Amino acid sequence: MKLKFTKMHGISNDYIYINAFEYDITDPEALSVKLSDRRTGIGGDGIILVCPSEIADAKMRIFNADGSEAKMCGNGIRCVGKFVYDKGLVSPDRTTVTIDTLSGVKTLELTVENGKVKTARVDMGAAILDPADIPAVYDGDRMVDAPLTVNGKEWKVTAVSMGNPHCVTFVDDVDGLELEKIGPDFENHSAFPDRVNTEFVKVIDDHTLQMRVWERGSGETWACGTGACATAVAAVENGFCKKGDDITVRLRGGDLVINYTDDTVIMTGPATTVFEGEVEI
Repeated sequence: MKLKFTKMHGISNDYIYINAFEYDITDPEALSVKLSDRRTGIGGDGIILVCPSEIADAKMRIFNADGSEAKMCGNGIRCVGKFVYDKGLVSPDRTTVTIDTLSGVKTLELTVENGKVKTARVDMGAAILDPADIPAVYDGDRMVDAPLTVNGKEWKVTAVSMGNPHCVTFVDDVDGLELEKIGPDFENHSAFPDRVNTEFVKVIDDHTLQMRVWERGSGETWACGTGACATAVAAVENGFCKKGDDITVRLRGGDLVINYTDDTVIMTGPATTVFEGEVEI
């Protein structure tokens, strides 16, 4: 069987997008492992299926490079918005689209130039700080600036869910961290029963943060949209930034602008098509 795909990225968080309006993908876990390999496959952080939905313009299903299914991907959903618009799955006069995810229906405002989507503004929904809902094993009401011993070293961490679990820790230097060594220890820590994405963050000023991320199931990626949202939330909760202000999060792949309010978290950033192709499966 020949399968058409579109390679897309949101500030270098790259996935292989498949139109599941046209294809019935019966084993997406195995397909993601095969296609994500950067030597023997197409290469990517995983695959995203763009599927029909009864409650939104489309539904996204996300499978990491190791085959595990994720609930939400902030960079991925911007690309899904671009996919459904650019492929004509919605009317060209529609610049507001809805995407069904395992974390609920998200609304996107699309910026279109020359008939193609360039950027998307996404209402990511309310940040979750209750440890039981993240999930995180913690006795208090919120796991904010809490001590966590990882492989014999104590870190101060803040746990946030943006539809998937995040552990944010503020450090003086993100560039010098050996994420390949410490990332897996955070990901598989017993405090996070569903594993966890971990953001290592340096505060530049009260509107700017620098971040590196270790994503569960994918390792270090150059960007993570939900991670950037969780980082901004953690920065506000720790007093580094102000609620309601635009916060620029600098990732290895580019910048995202996050605004954390009492009601929701808004993320704005680009969506880019790299190439299209066909693969034998």
